[in-house]
Amino acid sequence: MIEYGNTNADTVIVVDFETTGMSPDHGDRAIEVGAVKLEEGEVVDRFQCLMNPGIRINGFIEDFTGITNAMLKQAPPCEEVMDEFTDFIGDGNLVAHNASFDRRFLDAECCRISRNYKGDFACSMLTARRVYPDAPNHKLGTLVELNCLPNDGTFHRALADAEMTTHLWLGMLNDIRRGYRIESISFSLMQALSRVSKTAAPGFLSRWTGPPS
Repeated sequence: MIEYGNTNADTVIVVDFETTGMSPDHGDRAIEVGAVKLEEGEVVDRFQCLMNPGIRINGFIEDFTGITNAMLKQAPPCEEVMDEFTDFIGDGNLVAHNASFDRRFLDAECCRISRNYKGDFACSMLTARRVYPDAPNHKLGTLVELNCLPNDGTFHRALADAEMTTHLWLGMLNDIRRGYRIESISFSLMQALSRVSKTAAPGFLSRWTGPPS
Protein backbone atom coordinates (compact mmCIF):
# COMPACT_ATOMS: atom_id res chain seq x y z
CA MET A 1 0.00 0.00 0.00
CA ILE A 2 1.32 3.45 -0.97
CA GLU A 3 1.14 6.08 1.79
CA TYR A 4 1.57 9.85 1.59
CA GLY A 5 1.72 12.81 3.94
CA ASN A 6 -1.13 13.85 6.20
CA THR A 7 -1.85 17.34 4.79
CA ASN A 8 -5.32 17.11 3.31
CA ALA A 9 -5.83 18.00 -0.35
CA ASP A 10 -9.01 19.92 0.52
CA THR A 11 -7.13 22.39 2.75
CA VAL A 12 -5.37 24.52 0.15
CA ILE A 13 -5.27 27.96 -1.46
CA VAL A 14 -6.39 28.01 -5.10
CA VAL A 15 -4.62 30.80 -6.96
CA ASP A 16 -4.72 32.43 -10.38
CA PHE A 17 -2.69 35.25 -11.93
CA GLU A 18 -3.48 37.46 -14.89
CA THR A 19 -0.30 38.80 -16.47
CA THR A 20 1.13 41.02 -19.19
CA GLY A 21 2.44 37.98 -21.07
CA MET A 22 3.68 34.42 -20.83
CA SER A 23 6.96 34.61 -18.93
CA PRO A 24 8.55 36.75 -16.20
CA ASP A 25 11.90 35.78 -17.74
CA HIS A 26 10.95 38.03 -20.66
CA GLY A 27 9.94 40.95 -18.46
CA ASP A 28 6.27 40.09 -18.08
CA ARG A 29 4.52 41.05 -14.85
CA ALA A 30 1.44 40.10 -12.89
CA ILE A 31 -1.53 42.46 -13.25
CA GLU A 32 -4.13 40.68 -11.11
CA VAL A 33 -4.19 37.94 -8.50
CA GLY A 34 -7.16 36.02 -7.20
CA ALA A 35 -7.27 33.23 -4.64
CA VAL A 36 -9.74 31.06 -2.73
CA LYS A 37 -8.74 29.64 0.65
CA LEU A 38 -10.17 26.22 1.52
CA GLU A 39 -10.19 24.49 4.89
CA GLU A 40 -11.49 20.90 4.83
CA GLY A 41 -13.28 21.61 1.58
CA GLU A 42 -15.02 24.79 2.77
CA VAL A 43 -14.29 28.29 1.48
CA VAL A 44 -13.06 30.39 4.40
CA ASP A 45 -11.55 33.40 2.63
CA ARG A 46 -10.88 35.02 -0.74
CA PHE A 47 -8.31 37.46 -2.12
CA GLN A 48 -8.57 39.56 -5.28
CA CYS A 49 -6.70 42.64 -6.42
CA LEU A 50 -5.54 44.33 -9.59
CA MET A 51 -1.95 45.51 -9.48
CA ASN A 52 -0.05 48.14 -11.41
CA PRO A 53 3.18 46.74 -12.89
CA GLY A 54 4.39 50.16 -14.01
CA ILE A 55 4.28 49.16 -17.69
CA ARG A 56 1.51 49.35 -20.27
CA ILE A 57 -0.28 46.19 -21.38
CA ASN A 58 -0.94 45.53 -25.04
CA GLY A 59 -4.29 45.36 -26.79
CA PHE A 60 -4.33 41.56 -26.88
CA ILE A 61 -4.09 41.31 -23.09
CA GLU A 62 -6.75 44.01 -22.69
CA ASP A 63 -9.12 42.08 -24.97
CA PHE A 64 -8.22 38.69 -23.46
CA THR A 65 -8.72 39.67 -19.81
CA GLY A 66 -10.94 42.72 -19.96
CA ILE A 67 -8.33 44.49 -17.82
CA THR A 68 -7.44 47.88 -19.29
CA ASN A 69 -4.52 50.24 -18.84
CA ALA A 70 -6.94 52.72 -17.31
CA MET A 71 -7.93 50.16 -14.66
CA LEU A 72 -4.31 49.38 -13.86
CA LYS A 73 -3.42 53.05 -13.58
CA GLN A 74 -5.77 53.24 -10.60
CA ALA A 75 -4.52 49.98 -9.05
CA PRO A 76 -1.96 49.71 -6.24
CA PRO A 77 1.59 48.75 -7.26
CA CYS A 78 2.55 45.10 -7.58
CA GLU A 79 4.88 45.34 -4.59
CA GLU A 80 2.08 46.43 -2.26
CA VAL A 81 -0.38 43.79 -3.49
CA MET A 82 2.14 40.97 -3.41
CA ASP A 83 3.18 41.84 0.12
CA GLU A 84 -0.45 41.48 1.20
CA PHE A 85 -0.91 38.32 -0.86
CA THR A 86 2.16 36.64 0.62
CA ASP A 87 0.66 37.26 4.05
CA PHE A 88 -2.64 35.80 2.81
CA ILE A 89 -1.17 32.50 1.60
CA GLY A 90 1.05 32.06 4.66
CA ASP A 91 2.32 28.49 4.85
CA GLY A 92 -0.58 27.00 2.88
CA ASN A 93 -0.25 24.59 -0.02
CA LEU A 94 -1.30 26.01 -3.38
CA VAL A 95 -3.32 24.77 -6.34
CA ALA A 96 -3.49 26.34 -9.79
CA HIS A 97 -4.64 25.33 -13.26
CA ASN A 98 -1.40 25.06 -15.24
CA ALA A 99 0.48 25.59 -11.99
CA SER A 100 3.90 26.01 -13.59
CA PHE A 101 2.68 29.29 -15.12
CA ASP A 102 1.27 30.73 -11.89
CA ARG A 103 4.21 29.51 -9.86
CA ARG A 104 6.69 31.31 -12.12
CA PHE A 105 4.87 34.60 -11.63
CA LEU A 106 4.41 34.09 -7.90
CA ASP A 107 8.11 33.32 -7.53
CA ALA A 108 9.14 36.31 -9.65
CA GLU A 109 6.90 38.79 -7.86
CA CYS A 110 7.89 37.47 -4.43
CA CYS A 111 11.55 37.76 -5.40
CA ARG A 112 11.05 41.44 -6.25
CA ILE A 113 9.92 42.16 -2.69
CA SER A 114 12.29 39.69 -0.99
CA ARG A 115 9.44 37.57 0.34
CA ASN A 116 9.14 33.77 0.43
CA TYR A 117 6.32 31.29 0.84
CA LYS A 118 6.59 27.81 2.32
CA GLY A 119 3.74 25.92 0.66
CA ASP A 120 4.04 23.63 -2.34
CA PHE A 121 2.07 23.57 -5.60
CA ALA A 122 -0.28 21.05 -7.17
CA CYS A 123 -1.60 21.39 -10.72
CA SER A 124 -5.31 20.88 -11.33
CA MET A 125 -4.72 20.62 -15.09
CA LEU A 126 -2.23 17.76 -14.80
CA THR A 127 -4.44 16.03 -12.25
CA ALA A 128 -7.49 16.43 -14.50
CA ARG A 129 -5.63 14.65 -17.30
CA ARG A 130 -5.48 11.58 -15.03
CA VAL A 131 -8.97 11.87 -13.54
CA TYR A 132 -10.74 12.79 -16.81
CA PRO A 133 -8.57 11.19 -19.51
CA ASP A 134 -11.39 11.20 -22.08
CA ALA A 135 -12.06 14.94 -21.92
CA PRO A 136 -11.65 16.61 -25.35
CA ASN A 137 -8.99 18.86 -23.78
CA HIS A 138 -8.07 19.96 -20.29
CA LYS A 139 -8.56 23.70 -20.53
CA LEU A 140 -10.35 25.12 -17.51
CA GLY A 141 -13.40 26.20 -19.51
CA THR A 142 -13.77 22.77 -21.12
CA LEU A 143 -13.58 20.97 -17.77
CA VAL A 144 -16.05 23.38 -16.19
CA GLU A 145 -18.54 22.71 -18.98
CA LEU A 146 -17.88 18.96 -19.05
CA ASN A 147 -18.54 18.61 -15.32
CA CYS A 148 -21.36 21.19 -15.16
CA LEU A 149 -19.44 23.20 -12.55
CA PRO A 150 -20.73 26.53 -11.20
CA ASN A 151 -19.57 29.61 -13.08
CA ASP A 152 -20.88 33.04 -14.03
CA GLY A 153 -19.50 32.97 -17.56
CA THR A 154 -16.46 35.09 -16.67
CA PHE A 155 -13.09 33.73 -17.78
CA HIS A 156 -9.54 35.14 -17.65
CA ARG A 157 -10.14 37.21 -14.54
CA ALA A 158 -8.14 36.02 -11.59
CA LEU A 159 -10.79 35.45 -8.93
CA ALA A 160 -13.33 34.00 -11.37
CA ASP A 161 -10.75 31.50 -12.65
CA ALA A 162 -9.68 30.67 -9.09
CA GLU A 163 -13.31 30.04 -8.15
CA MET A 164 -13.79 27.67 -11.11
CA THR A 165 -10.52 25.90 -10.36
CA THR A 166 -11.74 25.46 -6.78
CA HIS A 167 -14.92 23.76 -8.00
CA LEU A 168 -12.85 21.58 -10.34
CA TRP A 169 -10.38 20.60 -7.60
CA LEU A 170 -13.11 19.68 -5.12
CA GLY A 171 -14.99 17.81 -7.86
CA MET A 172 -11.93 15.73 -8.66
CA LEU A 173 -11.43 14.91 -4.99
CA ASN A 174 -15.05 13.77 -4.74
CA ASP A 175 -14.78 11.67 -7.90
CA ILE A 176 -11.64 9.98 -6.57
CA ARG A 177 -13.29 9.33 -3.21
CA ARG A 178 -16.34 7.76 -4.83
CA GLY A 179 -14.45 5.79 -7.47
CA TYR A 180 -11.70 4.44 -5.21
CA ARG A 181 -13.32 4.42 -1.75
CA ILE A 182 -10.86 6.98 -0.37
CA GLU A 183 -12.07 8.93 2.65
CA SER A 184 -9.07 11.22 3.12
CA ILE A 185 -6.89 12.33 0.21
CA SER A 186 -3.54 13.91 0.98
CA PHE A 187 -2.05 16.82 -0.93
CA SER A 188 1.08 14.80 -1.69
CA LEU A 189 -1.03 12.01 -3.18
CA MET A 190 -2.58 14.49 -5.62
CA GLN A 191 0.88 15.73 -6.53
CA ALA A 192 2.04 12.16 -7.13
CA LEU A 193 -1.06 11.37 -9.19
CA SER A 194 -0.25 14.26 -11.53
CA ARG A 195 3.14 12.70 -12.28
CA VAL A 196 2.02 9.21 -13.30
CA SER A 197 0.94 8.46 -16.85
CA LYS A 198 -2.75 8.70 -17.73
CA THR A 199 -2.96 4.98 -18.38
CA ALA A 200 -1.27 4.18 -15.06
CA ALA A 201 -3.49 6.46 -12.96
CA PRO A 202 -6.30 3.96 -12.19
CA GLY A 203 -3.83 1.30 -11.08
CA PHE A 204 -1.91 3.87 -9.05
CA LEU A 205 -5.05 4.81 -7.10
CA SER A 206 -6.13 1.19 -6.75
CA ARG A 207 -2.80 0.17 -5.25
CA TRP A 208 -3.11 2.97 -2.75
CA THR A 209 -6.56 2.04 -1.40
CA GLY A 210 -7.68 -1.22 -3.00
CA PRO A 211 -9.71 -1.81 -6.15
CA PRO A 212 -12.34 0.70 -7.28
CA SER A 213 -15.94 0.00 -6.44
